[in-house]
Amino acid sequence: MPTIKTKLNIDIDFPEEDVPYEEEILRNAYSVKHWLRYIDHKAKAPNNGVNIVYERALKELPGSYKIWYNYLRTRRKQVRGRPLNDPMYEEVNNTFERALVFMHKMPRIWMDYGTFMTLQCRITRTRYVFDRALRALPITQHHRIWPLYLKFVRQFDIPETAVRVYRRYLKLCPDEAEEYIEYLSEVGKLDDAAQQLATIVDNENFASKFGKSNHQLWNELCELISKNPHKVHSLNVDAIIRGGLRRYTDQLGHLWNSLADYYVRSGLFDRARDIYEEAIQTVKTVRDFTQVFDEYAQFEEVSLSKRMETVANDPTSTEEDDIDVELRLARFEYLMERRLLLLNSVLLRQNPHNVHEWHKRVKLYEDKPLEIINTYTEAVQTVQPKLAVGKLHTLWVEFAKFYEGNDQIDDARVIFEKGTEVEYIKVDELASVWCEWAEMEIRQENFENALKLMQKATAMPKRKVAYHDDTETVQMRLYKSLKVWSMYADLEESFGTFKTCKAVYDRIIDLKICTPQIIINFGLFLEEHNYFEEAFRAYEKGIALFKWPNVFDIWNSYLTKFLKRYGGTKLERARDLFEQCLENCPPEHAKYFYLLYAKLEEEHGLARHAMAVYDRATAAVKPEEMYDMYNIFIKKAAEIYGLPRTREIYEKAIESLPEENMRYICVRFAEMETKLGEIDRARAIYAHCSQVCDPRITADFWQTWKEFEVRHGNEDTMREMLRIKRSVQATYNTQVNMMAAQFINSGSTAENEVAQADAMRKLEAAAAAQKDKLPIKSQAASNIMFVRGETQGGAAKDKVVNPDEINIDDSDEDEDEGEEEDEEADENETDNIAGEKATNVDVNGMAMKKLRIQQKSIPTKVFGGLKTTVEDEDEEE
Repeated sequence: MPTIKTKLNIDIDFPEEDVPYEEEILRNAYSVKHWLRYIDHKAKAPNNGVNIVYERALKELPGSYKIWYNYLRTRRKQVRGRPLNDPMYEEVNNTFERALVFMHKMPRIWMDYGTFMTLQCRITRTRYVFDRALRALPITQHHRIWPLYLKFVRQFDIPETAVRVYRRYLKLCPDEAEEYIEYLSEVGKLDDAAQQLATIVDNENFASKFGKSNHQLWNELCELISKNPHKVHSLNVDAIIRGGLRRYTDQLGHLWNSLADYYVRSGLFDRARDIYEEAIQTVKTVRDFTQVFDEYAQFEEVSLSKRMETVANDPTSTEEDDIDVELRLARFEYLMERRLLLLNSVLLRQNPHNVHEWHKRVKLYEDKPLEIINTYTEAVQTVQPKLAVGKLHTLWVEFAKFYEGNDQIDDARVIFEKGTEVEYIKVDELASVWCEWAEMEIRQENFENALKLMQKATAMPKRKVAYHDDTETVQMRLYKSLKVWSMYADLEESFGTFKTCKAVYDRIIDLKICTPQIIINFGLFLEEHNYFEEAFRAYEKGIALFKWPNVFDIWNSYLTKFLKRYGGTKLERARDLFEQCLENCPPEHAKYFYLLYAKLEEEHGLARHAMAVYDRATAAVKPEEMYDMYNIFIKKAAEIYGLPRTREIYEKAIESLPEENMRYICVRFAEMETKLGEIDRARAIYAHCSQVCDPRITADFWQTWKEFEVRHGNEDTMREMLRIKRSVQATYNTQVNMMAAQFINSGSTAENEVAQADAMRKLEAAAAAQKDKLPIKSQAASNIMFVRGETQGGAAKDKVVNPDEINIDDSDEDEDEGEEEDEEADENETDNIAGEKATNVDVNGMAMKKLRIQQKSIPTKVFGGLKTTVEDEDEEE
């Protein structure tokens, strides 16, 4: 082995492979790069070899962080896996101490040292290391030390040390208080945890690291202090939770349960019961009440069951124990019985002006008169008219009825009198109180008192006020209440005189508060006392007060009673009444009055007047009722004047009615003409109606016309009917094509210039397809078959023919040919129809193979001046 002298003139033997590195070190003793290169070369050498190189390097370069860091990492690797009592651990610790002499400002060295000491489980020395690190490093680098320090104190069971460390840490990072609270809860220091949690809850600027709101932290505090009453002594739990009750009004049920749970866990059961009672008497929502009541009921049930088990298992139990069990059972039953009442109290606390809930509360106190009286008294004193939800007057009425039901009539009158002094929002409520008071007097058979009450209620105030003037009190506006006046009128009819009752009705009409029903009742009252003209005048007053359609019932009663009374004796007066009624009568109600008017003329007047009334009615009724009106008109005209007179009516109906009704009228008109033998007139009617009958829709009409021609027509009339049918069908097809074109154009307006050619092609294709389909439909719709004529010449076969083309240049012969083709098709169809007719002919049951007609000469006198013409024709034949 070669020998090299060091700087100290010491001879050291080295392996041959180390000689180049040693020579470099001799030349560059202060080069970190050369030392690291030498160390990398010695990495696989035994521990002592590497450590010697590190020590030599650090002797030359004691301030090199890189060499120190690599040296400490190497030394830690060397002790990895060794037992904790190995002396090498202490050597490594000494190496860290030597390194910190120079590297005390390097946080990585401190972190590695602290982690290494934590692994050795040397608590005190480790704590000293972390404390020295915090003192040596600047505060800006403490955040690198504290996580390791906290991990160390949490790793070992040293709660006192950990608490002091956390307190120091929170001075630097107060936002980490939740971690501290979590640790305190883990180690069982719940009192300190509650104090710390209360501190951050009171701190409005605290921001939770875990995103918890202040409300969530408050709930955690309540849960902590309520479930651990024996471990939390430093806080006033009652004050804290009650503060939460004032602060978080949406969680009252949970907070009340927490407070009661605190006293239950503390063993103060009576105090817990007081808390539950206080809670159910103060909460204002059904949800909070349900939470508290369920907990309260569970508490009472568990308390009762535990007590019963204790008494049952204790052989030395006394009578006092049994009494205690009975008391607890009675308390539990009383709680369950009060549930609905307590819930009603919650709703009334929520809104004390809820009339409906007060009525429910009274029902809950059934068979408890004193409680009912107290409830009604509290209700009428609490509910304010302007804030009332529901009808306030019902409380006063039910209160008085309660006294009435217990035969305390004087007390009921007192209640009613006080109820009439309340300033209600609406006049109708005050009127209801007066009417109920009067009805009570009637039930007690005090009819005079009832009349006096109504007279007092309808008395005129000192000054007139408008009924809808909200600035005035309801007592001032009561005199215009229809409800009170109606009640007054009914009482006068039943218990008063004719004069007083008539005065009441006249007063109602003068105040202009009557309704059509009031007028009708007044008229009936007068009729019952045989004052018919007075009744008619009352009807006329009502007619003057009201307009259509409200006046319909009055007119109906007036005209019916008048006709019943006088019949036809006062015909002119009746006519004037009808004319007055129909002058402004809307179409909705015109039909009834016109029929009544016409019936009067039929029974007592002139027939022509009745016809005139029916004629006016056809134009005055609603469009949907015109058809029925024309039917009645036609029927009456036929009964009075006969069928020929109905022609004018039919013609007018055809002009006036819409198309769907006009078809039926035309068919009936044609049938009537057929019965009269006017075949040509009937055919003309069919032809006129055919112009609005699309063959594809109104097939029934065309079938009816066809049957008519089969019975009464001939070949020419049948051909004409078919020609008209084709013409109408072509007209409707043209309209369909125009609609299709409009639809295509409207759909392509945005791209009109670009897609104009495409739209035209689509339109032509649709028209061609429609034309192709139409013959098929007509062929399927009828039994008449057409034979297409063949064209001569081969060139015509390849020619495309447009059926809608108008040929101007062709001669009249082409037109004649087209007409001949149509006539030929008509003849074919006519022949088919004639064949159908021939099959129905039975000549004495004999089959005639050939029909022979014997010809006779006609006398010349029959022809007169036409004789020569007839002879010429015979000669030509």
